[in-house]
Amino acid sequence: MSPSGAWAGAQVEEPLADSVRTALSMAVGNGAPPQLVFADGAQKQACERWAVALEDRLRKRKPDELVRREFLQTVCYEAKRAGLEPTLVLGLIQVESGFRKYAISPVGARGYMQVMPFWARTIGNGDASTLFHMQTNLRFGCVILRHYLDREKGDLFMALGRYNGSRGRAEYPNMVSAARRSWQVPGADAAIQMADAGALRPVGGR
Repeated sequence: MSPSGAWAGAQVEEPLADSVRTALSMAVGNGAPPQLVFADGAQKQACERWAVALEDRLRKRKPDELVRREFLQTVCYEAKRAGLEPTLVLGLIQVESGFRKYAISPVGARGYMQVMPFWARTIGNGDASTLFHMQTNLRFGCVILRHYLDREKGDLFMALGRYNGSRGRAEYPNMVSAARRSWQVPGADAAIQMADAGALRPVGGR
């Protein structure tokens, strides 16, 4: 599959305090693990049920059943690992890349969650090509969004704007919020919320 364009702004590379850089680097880790290691059986089952509930909605974008289910379960896992709602992450992916794994924006952001290459250098192993790996991209994107939420003291509107490089403007946060609502399934969402948030606290420990 060749790279495709994406609708995305430019996350701004900002100076990070050493403690923040260390926390983000630890949250990203040395690459994606070979398998999903859920906090417990309840969280694993909740993510599996959530993935099944959303499969039909994603069928046109990802026709292969195994690929589709692995993607959804990984979104759920990485979202919960970072203390985020999985439907929020899906909404962001829809707006940022249209669910295209190899999407590249005009400013160079990469993959599903349109992660800027400087993040690989700042908190990763320096290899920006790894941002096209599904779980690595989702992990970076979720960790970065969690970081921005912490920076904005939980203000999702401002955090989404910072993620997209359009902080303070309404268009992007509104688009993500609308996309997020389209992925909500009350029963599945409730099961996710009841499950343990994961083995790791949200980035920054807040």
